[in-house]
Amino acid sequence: MSEKNDVKKIPDAGIGEKVLNLVERLGNKLPDPAILFLISLLSVWILSALLSPVVFSEIDPRTKEPLKIVNLLSGESLVAFLSNMVTVFTGFVPLGVVLVAVLGVGIAEQSGYVNTGLKLLMKITPRKLLTPMIILVAIVSHTAVDSGYVIVIPLSGLIFYTAGRHPLAGIAAAFAGVSGGFGANFVPSGIDPLLQGFTQSAARIIDPEILVNPLNNWYFTAFSSVFIIFLGWFITDRIIEPRLNSKFKYESAGETESDMSTITPKEKKAFYLSSLLMISMLIVLVVTSMSGDSPWRDKDGNISSFNAPLMKSIVPLIFLIFALPGAAYGYISGSFKKSKDVIMAMAKSMNGMSYYIVMAFFCALFIDAFSKSNLGALLALKGAEILKQLALPGQLTIIGMILLTALVNIFVGSASAKWALMSPIIVPMLMGLGISPDLTQAAYRIGDSSTNIITPLLVYMPLIVVFAQKYVKETGIGTLISIMLPYSITFIIGWTIFLLVYWTLGIPLGIQAVYTYTP
Repeated sequence: MSEKNDVKKIPDAGIGEKVLNLVERLGNKLPDPAILFLISLLSVWILSALLSPVVFSEIDPRTKEPLKIVNLLSGESLVAFLSNMVTVFTGFVPLGVVLVAVLGVGIAEQSGYVNTGLKLLMKITPRKLLTPMIILVAIVSHTAVDSGYVIVIPLSGLIFYTAGRHPLAGIAAAFAGVSGGFGANFVPSGIDPLLQGFTQSAARIIDPEILVNPLNNWYFTAFSSVFIIFLGWFITDRIIEPRLNSKFKYESAGETESDMSTITPKEKKAFYLSSLLMISMLIVLVVTSMSGDSPWRDKDGNISSFNAPLMKSIVPLIFLIFALPGAAYGYISGSFKKSKDVIMAMAKSMNGMSYYIVMAFFCALFIDAFSKSNLGALLALKGAEILKQLALPGQLTIIGMILLTALVNIFVGSASAKWALMSPIIVPMLMGLGISPDLTQAAYRIGDSSTNIITPLLVYMPLIVVFAQKYVKETGIGTLISIMLPYSITFIIGWTIFLLVYWTLGIPLGIQAVYTYTP
């Protein structure tokens, strides 16, 4: 694909535009993401050394003992850092997810299978409905763990480009759905029983007999999906894309536009046959996972838990589901002549990943150090304790909890890690106010999602920057944050109001879920 990017600056208009431009300028003055993670790593080391002698009163819910900051500058910790550096990097989960998935998608993209599919999609989908469709797919992609980051987001940029719309707007819409709307989904996924386990354990501090259903938030997350789709649709089409069009003019060569709108009979035949192969693979997967004793299920017969082999195999399955039809398309259409062409397609897909691999190295070291130091745990527990001491009314406490979670989320990205730390304080505290664990968990989901898209410490943030630079080379962390900030602010305000209205109307939160707790 060839393109020409012309950046044209125009006078700022309005306070909102000035704020976003300021965020962009300040953000782009930040060091390169790799250096930013390195600086963060050094900061964690220094803070851990300064705070390690301090005795804190907070009880670590994981050890049931007073929280202690681990000094990462001690001789023992530095030796452990060096001896474990390679395994920390190679064991960095997002790295494997990204590279394996990109290898499979790379075959499908380089063969022409993806482009042909997008061309056909453009013929049947109204241009104005592209945004809600992308956000919908992005939200549902949560079911397949983190596949949305490496598949839905880059393809959304390409879809917008093919439709003659700003590709960064497509990337932003998909990013908002995948990450900003992480707490919304029509389809139950592994995150539901994971959060439920922590919620139930925390609730039993007060009530040893209480039971929390794994799908206690299902109805709320399903309704939230509709809300986030419409909210994201409005923000993308009315705020983000007009701003992008005014700041970053994108022009493509005429031959590229013609090429993107033309499908030969041979390409169409290759696409349909390859898609039939993909559908057949999906049918085989569904059929083999239906029985209760399927090898795809965990020992308890669950198929959506994180321990289920199916969930652990999502990334390899993505590789196969894209790689095999992509290779078939290549041979049928003639874009692949020999087996080496397939290997070269995989190699070419890795060309753009070198920058991400470098950033992932420093990111992995920072996240490992931050976790081992217990600084994230201290931040979460201190915030929860302050919220508890404020003793606010129920509705204000829910709002305060959402804001606290959103703040902690900027520093501690893992949903399970945050909830493991916060739930033993937050859940019993709100039960004492008559608020059920089900409602508390629903509120947590909002705060956990809304600030994902504006934190430079999100492990996938550098990858999104790489995707955006394909279309606008000047894109930096500040550019991306300024693009996503309207989503983040609107989501946290709108979604909080949505929960309060939902609560007032008494619409069920999920299966066997209630709003109030009565001892």
